[in-house]
Amino acid sequence: MLASRVLSALSGVRYIRAVPSLAATMSTTTTTHELAPGYSYDTLAISRPSQHVFQVNINRPKNLNAMNKAFWREIREVFEQLGADSECRAVVLAANGRMFTAGIDLGEMADIGGMVMGDDDVARKARGVMPIIAAYQASFTALEKCPKPVVAAVHSACIGGGVDLICAADIRYCSDDAWFQVKEVDVGLAADVGTLQRLPKIVGNESLVRELAFSARKMYSSEALKCGLVSRIFPNYESLVSGAVEIATTIASKSPVAVQTSKAALIHARDHSVQEGLDYIATLNMMMLQSEDLRLAAMAAMSKEKPTFSKL
Repeated sequence: MLASRVLSALSGVRYIRAVPSLAATMSTTTTTHELAPGYSYDTLAISRPSQHVFQVNINRPKNLNAMNKAFWREIREVFEQLGADSECRAVVLAANGRMFTAGIDLGEMADIGGMVMGDDDVARKARGVMPIIAAYQASFTALEKCPKPVVAAVHSACIGGGVDLICAADIRYCSDDAWFQVKEVDVGLAADVGTLQRLPKIVGNESLVRELAFSARKMYSSEALKCGLVSRIFPNYESLVSGAVEIATTIASKSPVAVQTSKAALIHARDHSVQEGLDYIATLNMMMLQSEDLRLAAMAAMSKEKPTFSKL
């Protein structure tokens, strides 16, 4: 009886219910780039706005881009696919519709609720839940594991799992109307998909992170810029996506060897000592310095021409 009541309650406590008035007044935004062939997903729209740049748009606008089961599977699959695609050198992550995302769609998590509220032994229930949580974590870690830099472009609301998602991106931009909310405590959870691990290292302010995580208060764009969660604010959705594509295009024009090695070194340095980081980049560069990209860049500098780099 208790389990059925809890599951019923969870089905009605989707994050999208937290912002009904806002959702009713926001205009719908959608990017119109031609869809990329070979990338077919139910919850994501993949396009190629410029050479070597792919754009991944969360595409559940009628559900305020709430993260259902298909999304969690597909976000991992698409970044694994992009990571292996030699035509891709940079990725823009954006969203269609009224907001970036309303967070996890709790209405589709009844299987976890049923497992937790079941009559089985606590230890056995825990062993069942653990791999599910690990799978969700792996979905967003896929952005870090993707060797191509990821530029997140956030408009309007970025709630709960949305914060987990963008914390795994390399660069974060937002529109002036954007706001961020570590929402999990409001539904009786501790954020477990990356926010509590990545956000402190992004903003460098433990007090602020704890305040956001404990209170679930909203953080607006100006504060997000001040604390370092985002590096640029744009006046509207159109300029936001345009700015994200512009920086991604610039990145894509650089040596893919240099860019992808830099991403790997930065992620490694975040979690290791300075000396360990130096040893790691020395090991990488004793191989990468032998790339033709170094020769091409040097020749281009001498001739004052723009180098053209091959696929990686």
